[in-house]
Amino acid sequence: MSYQVLARKWRPSTFEGMVGQEHVLQALVNALDSDRLHHAYLFTGTRGVGKTSIARLFAKSLNCEQGVSSKPCGQCGPCREISEGRFVDLIEVDAASRTKVEDTRELMENVQYAPTRGRYKVYLIDEVHMLSTHSFNALLKTLEEPPPHIKFLLATTDPQKLPVTILSRCLQFNLKNMVPEKIVAHLQQVLQAEQIRFEEQALWLLARGANGSMRDAMSLTDQGIAFGSGELREADVRAMLGTVDQHQVLGLLQQLAQGSAQGVLDLVRQISELGADSDAILAELLSLLHRIGIAQMLPQGVDNSQGDRDAILALAQSLRAEDVQLFYQIGVNGRRDLPHVPVAREGLEMTLLRMLAFRPVAVGELALPQGELSAPAAPVVEPTAESASTISAAEPQQSAPELTPAASPFKETVEPGPEAVVPPANISPQPTPGSESMAGQVPAAPMADPHDPPPWGDPTPTPAGGESKKSEAPTATESEPSPRDNMGIESPSRIRSVTQADTTASAALSAEQPDAGTSPISAVAAEPAPSPAPSPSVAPKPAVAAPDRVAERPQGATAAKQSARLDVRGGELARRWVEVIDQIGLSGMTYNIAANAWLEAEQQGSWRFCLASDRLHLFNDTHQQRLAKALSDHLGQPQRVEVVEGRSDAETPAGFRQRKREERQAEAVRSIETDTNVQAIMAAFDARIDPASVRPIDAKEA
Repeated sequence: MSYQVLARKWRPSTFEGMVGQEHVLQALVNALDSDRLHHAYLFTGTRGVGKTSIARLFAKSLNCEQGVSSKPCGQCGPCREISEGRFVDLIEVDAASRTKVEDTRELMENVQYAPTRGRYKVYLIDEVHMLSTHSFNALLKTLEEPPPHIKFLLATTDPQKLPVTILSRCLQFNLKNMVPEKIVAHLQQVLQAEQIRFEEQALWLLARGANGSMRDAMSLTDQGIAFGSGELREADVRAMLGTVDQHQVLGLLQQLAQGSAQGVLDLVRQISELGADSDAILAELLSLLHRIGIAQMLPQGVDNSQGDRDAILALAQSLRAEDVQLFYQIGVNGRRDLPHVPVAREGLEMTLLRMLAFRPVAVGELALPQGELSAPAAPVVEPTAESASTISAAEPQQSAPELTPAASPFKETVEPGPEAVVPPANISPQPTPGSESMAGQVPAAPMADPHDPPPWGDPTPTPAGGESKKSEAPTATESEPSPRDNMGIESPSRIRSVTQADTTASAALSAEQPDAGTSPISAVAAEPAPSPAPSPSVAPKPAVAAPDRVAERPQGATAAKQSARLDVRGGELARRWVEVIDQIGLSGMTYNIAANAWLEAEQQGSWRFCLASDRLHLFNDTHQQRLAKALSDHLGQPQRVEVVEGRSDAETPAGFRQRKREERQAEAVRSIETDTNVQAIMAAFDARIDPASVRPIDAKEA
């Protein structure tokens, strides 16, 4: 007798022999045992999940000589003939090859005749979605009201293509994909009965390669037996399927955990030289990340089906949960983008490098900790003789760095043209680093602080004694061109008229008595106005150097400013926690949870925190270990952390920062609303301020 493939030889002969699909089998068994039979059944599902097998078992149960039941005898004539595929009253139709309406009409003409041998005449139409529209129309009437001796069994892999008129006339059963565990168990039973030696790892590879189809798993098993000369070995199956070695994928993930770009690229090169597909590498990596994610949340839920449970648990301890989720999401997107890259290996490498580049890092930690990427040094430009005046005017800023915004590494000296306006050295032509250029929004001043940079430049004190000349400080009424901002509105330094006496007095007051309540916009009014542009034939005058007397920050001002920023509500413990949390290097979800916690007690290396009941469930052992380790590293000795449920009137670090942001926003709105220039513009153009569009210039958090 010729060899019979495993998929046909081991086709189930009873409902009890079916693997999976319990939800379908239970409904059919109960219907057969209680004799509540419908005239049309529709079985849907992917290939190889048992649609045809269930239909044949149902036909056998209907026509068994022992009677209609869910347990046919399997010995009578109809049972044997149905198993052998030669029962005259079981008409199997391949709709993919008989799509014409003439074929359907021919079938329907024979419906009126009684069955020849069996109790029922059963029409099994496979891939019914392939029928044409006219064929469905020809089938409708008979399908709705068939003779009592007719049963229709329809099977399809694409039920969406069926007309709703067909679906409404059938009982629909959706068959699910097989899980790998059930496929492996069934393959073990089959191979033991066939007396074929196998390795369990090979069966798991076959089960994953089958993608939920039992028939595909049996076919791959036949192929693996032939490939391995009568045995199933892991190495042979892996070579046959072209899958990646699991140990190599584990090594790849270990390099990702260490942040080693060089190690990642070296492993990709080694794996690619073995002929592995880039998409298969990413698929194995995603499967591994999925198991690690399960191990982090439910360690006991990790199976040892691939013999790597210990390695999975070790990686689950070394990787942060947020890193695992980020790597998984980047890998999914990388697989989606692979068909669009010129070379698949390039797409794989960029996906892995993206995982390294975007992984969250703690405070003070580098994204590439092994120094694999070094930034080039900033170019150093020697000052020229032509820029002496610019450097001379900028020298006072070096002695008081807190009054100057972040500067460029070098300055350029540009010769003015006939129509150019040369701004003075103490007014920066570019917006300050903290400002936001947003269309349709009114720029607002930051919170009033004498040590913060002004919004329109670097205020350099006016020489004492009122030495500024009227020609160097013209008013806005003069005829030379005036600088305008990006909205076409004249700069406030040009709108407001400034006299020599006012300039000198304001500069002296600003240098000697800094006041936190002074509006930054008002401070700009005390600056000397820009000098007029010189004639092309006359060389520009060098700027007058600033005097030695520069407004110095008083001693202890830094500490006073920091103390002002840490006006935490709730006592010394609340202030202590706000100061410490940003120094211990927390990040990610652990930082967010800690920032919303209250410090209840701190003594002798023990920290006791309170969390609200709606956040306490987020705090687990992993976050507790990270918080304790961060505090221990920061303080240089072991610390113990305890978190309990509770509430407090004190401010959390998150609440403190939120209050500071709201105060800064309110101060910015107030500065805009009380500014005389803004009020003049509003009166002239009948305008109003949109408070939602106001943003503090200094975007740093309090």
